[in-house]
Amino acid sequence: MRKTFIGPRLRRLRLERGETQAQMARGLGVSTSYVNLLENNERSVSVTVLLKLFEVYGVDWRDIAADEDSTLLADLRAAVQDPLFGEERPDLAQLRAALAHSPELASCFLRLHRAYHAATDRLLSVAGAQPREGEPVLAVSPESSVHSFFRRHTNHFPRLEAAAAVFWGGGSIPIDEVYSLLKRRLTADLGLSVRVAPVAEMPFALRTHDVERREVLLSEALDYPNRVFQLVHVAGLIEQRALFDRLLADSGISDPRGLARCRVELANYFAAAVLMPYDAYLAEARASKYDIDHLATRFGVSFEQACHRATTLQREGAQGVPFFFLRIDKAGNVTKRFNATGFQLAEHGGACPRLDVHTSFRTPGRIVPQFVELPDGSQFFVFSRTVDRPTFARHAQDIRLAVAMGCPVEHASDIGYAEAFSMPGAHMTPIGINCRVCPRPNCDQRAHHAVAAAEPIDERRRGATRYES
Repeated sequence: MRKTFIGPRLRRLRLERGETQAQMARGLGVSTSYVNLLENNERSVSVTVLLKLFEVYGVDWRDIAADEDSTLLADLRAAVQDPLFGEERPDLAQLRAALAHSPELASCFLRLHRAYHAATDRLLSVAGAQPREGEPVLAVSPESSVHSFFRRHTNHFPRLEAAAAVFWGGGSIPIDEVYSLLKRRLTADLGLSVRVAPVAEMPFALRTHDVERREVLLSEALDYPNRVFQLVHVAGLIEQRALFDRLLADSGISDPRGLARCRVELANYFAAAVLMPYDAYLAEARASKYDIDHLATRFGVSFEQACHRATTLQREGAQGVPFFFLRIDKAGNVTKRFNATGFQLAEHGGACPRLDVHTSFRTPGRIVPQFVELPDGSQFFVFSRTVDRPTFARHAQDIRLAVAMGCPVEHASDIGYAEAFSMPGAHMTPIGINCRVCPRPNCDQRAHHAVAAAEPIDERRRGATRYES
């Protein structure tokens, strides 16, 4: 077992019980000085003490020894890159020390920073919309709430994985039989009939569950992989409702819109885990060096679904490459994001225009690889490709989106799309998170003044853009 430090969590447990260090030491059968060392993270906790904590306090050792530091550290590193902090930002050692000794303070800082960004977004918004009655001025969007919840779990939910593993009763199902078996399952177990409906019958909808008629309608605009996915999604919403309720209760989300959005994303996660079983998918991903087209074909799913599944392979002891996932429309708006890395994804508006995910629209269906570097010096390998959306009618053609997958550069050797590049030494494209917070000077793609820009424009000089001189 690797060294595990539980200082702040142990201190919180003791204070919640109203005990002194001496009282806790007697209960655990250790010395007072040892409890003091544990609380100050000067000693790692032993398995014996973890088991004793369960025996004496009824605390599951997996909860008290949970390692949330990696995600918090990544969030802190991203937050302190905000131009607001200038040259006074703490270094990595200071951030690690803050997490080790004051994790609650670090969490409060992150909440405050997110509120600051929410306020900034309100002030810079051109919409001018007023919040609805009863809605807080700094309300977090449903998408941001869901993203934060998934990020806290490193985009991995063991309980959903376990439920998905027994969906088929432990057996494997041939890809060409999945759809018919799903239809029979929904009919036999849930009393639902399944029908593929013409576009005219359900315009601008891909799936409808008619509760009163006990019928699931699938649009004929859906291809086979997406029809299968939607049926597993429906089965998950019904069969795993209690599990979803428990996860939502622990999500920290209170807004009804955020809860509804999160339930849908949990059902999507469950469907992906059913169609792409963890161990089999991870083994195939490693063997193919994350050839997403191959994985999509092998498991009978879409390219986007295969990408999304790759971001969830974060089981301790059987981890895949940590990825972030980004989907944009042709205007550059971020429409979906998931993250298991330290990469800071734009929460609102567009991603950095220097990301080649934008240029992938020029070469539909082809992989576009790129090495990028953020302002804090962290480097990532990113590959992008367009994905097609269901087409309802002739005048609605060419409604492609683009997806990007990225991982820390140290994992690039595990990705087949990076084989054409010389490592180390590959050219790094300097990018930012979003123009409004990007501190990079003289960027010819800048679309906004940086929020924390201190220097006014020099009227005697014209820079690369009208925002700089």
